[in-house]
Amino acid sequence: MGILDKHKFLETNATALLIGSFLVVTVGGIVEIAPLFYLENTIEKVEGVRPYTPLELTGRDIYVREGCYVCHSQMIRPMRDEVERYGHYSLAAESMYDHPFQWGSKRTGPDLARVGGRYSDEWHVDHLIDPQSVVPESVMPKYGFLANRLIEPTYIEERLSTDALVGVPYTSEMIELAKADFAAQADPDADTDGLIERYPGAVVSNFDGQAGITEMDALIAYLQVLGTMVDFSTFQPDPDR
Repeated sequence: MGILDKHKFLETNATALLIGSFLVVTVGGIVEIAPLFYLENTIEKVEGVRPYTPLELTGRDIYVREGCYVCHSQMIRPMRDEVERYGHYSLAAESMYDHPFQWGSKRTGPDLARVGGRYSDEWHVDHLIDPQSVVPESVMPKYGFLANRLIEPTYIEERLSTDALVGVPYTSEMIELAKADFAAQADPDADTDGLIERYPGAVVSNFDGQAGITEMDALIAYLQVLGTMVDFSTFQPDPDR
């Protein structure tokens, strides 16, 4: 009996096909899943990666709410053209505290994985208010209304606590001081020593340049941290990964 005849037997015998399919799926599942039980962590730990500050996390929620991920990815693939345009390829560790991750699947606009620090706060304000005034060919809608929406960190402790439940390493101190850190990051005159100690490298600024903390402040705080946590001038990938 040739190999084609055996294949015909499976196609014409429902029971044999079911048993064969079950065996293939079982073996494949074991091969894929079993190694995970022997790995302490499937994500390489990278120095500098930290949880978002309360203000950055609020900005991220606004980013998701407004559907920014529909047109912008946050995933630089290890291809020459992408690395030359956007910077170092994305690391899994950079999105390990994103729930859900914002890798995206379409680029109507540019990738934002390395946008942090690339433009000034003023540029972001102008771009959000009137994208075409900064990039004439842009098809991005206007988000000037964000500057008119004041926000209060009413539920920020609960927000951090929820992320802590799924593995984000927010400490009890971070959660307890969440409201204070939320306000301090948007006030250049505030005492931010504690904030910087808890969230190294956090940018402190009156992001939208006006009184009060607005949704635009939060969104710009989030954009300004993207891609800035890892020092790629000293980063060396683990050769065993």
